[in-house]
Amino acid sequence: MKPMTKTENTEKCSVSEKLSYCCKQENRLDKDRCFDDNAKSSIVTRKNMQVFEGRICPPPEGNITIIVSRFNKTITQRLLDGAAVKLRQHGVHENDIRIVWVPGAYELPFAADYLCRDPQCLAVICLGAVIKGETSHDQHINRYVSMTLGEISRRFRKPVIFGVITCDSIEQANARSGIIESVKDKSVNPAPGNKGAEAAEAALEMIDLMDELPFYKEPSPMDMIAEMMNSDDDDGDNDQLPFHSINELKTVVQQLNSGKKTKKAVKKTTKKKRGQK
Repeated sequence: MKPMTKTENTEKCSVSEKLSYCCKQENRLDKDRCFDDNAKSSIVTRKNMQVFEGRICPPPEGNITIIVSRFNKTITQRLLDGAAVKLRQHGVHENDIRIVWVPGAYELPFAADYLCRDPQCLAVICLGAVIKGETSHDQHINRYVSMTLGEISRRFRKPVIFGVITCDSIEQANARSGIIESVKDKSVNPAPGNKGAEAAEAALEMIDLMDELPFYKEPSPMDMIAEMMNSDDDDGDNDQLPFHSINELKTVVQQLNSGKKTKKAVKKTTKKKRGQK
């Protein structure tokens, strides 16, 4: 193959040629790597790679919660139907599907935050329909809901699926809450399909992925407090912090749990209140 230069138009080259060229430049092309032009994509395999990928399959014991916005119910009901049908198709028992209705999309994060606290909850699917009106109201709702649901998912380490369709018109909303059986790859099937069904598949895949991934335990607030009480400062002195009251302990736990303060900041504040340097 003729070597490519910076000025050469790489659009005419196949995927395998581009990747082969890059690998040769890095002296990394070997027999463990192969390319498939027929699939129009590269297939890269390495012996020492760890690959984790969830499957759309029946989940372990627990429940899956679907939170649905009642606003634009004609559309959200179809999203709910799509999600419920898809969960049942993949082996989720009816008793393990919990449905919660909220007034509108704005209330989805509050309900998700509340329900994620249930140890039996495997995942939360949030469904809603926000359609653009004459003002920018829809933009504020969409931004708040999407960012807050992401934060809740990260904080509780549970899949919280964003199944809210954000459209410019009723026609777009109807197109995305219709056919349940649809291919997600738009290059294969441009039809929008049913976003509720897609959200259900995403939830099942993420539940399975969480079982596959290695578990990294984060210290709890109580673990952090115990470490603070028995740790040495930079000067080498062991400054144990016996909390003088339950209220003081509760305040520290809240500060650590909310992420508003670090261990060092809490320790410094506690010393200052007691008149220590």
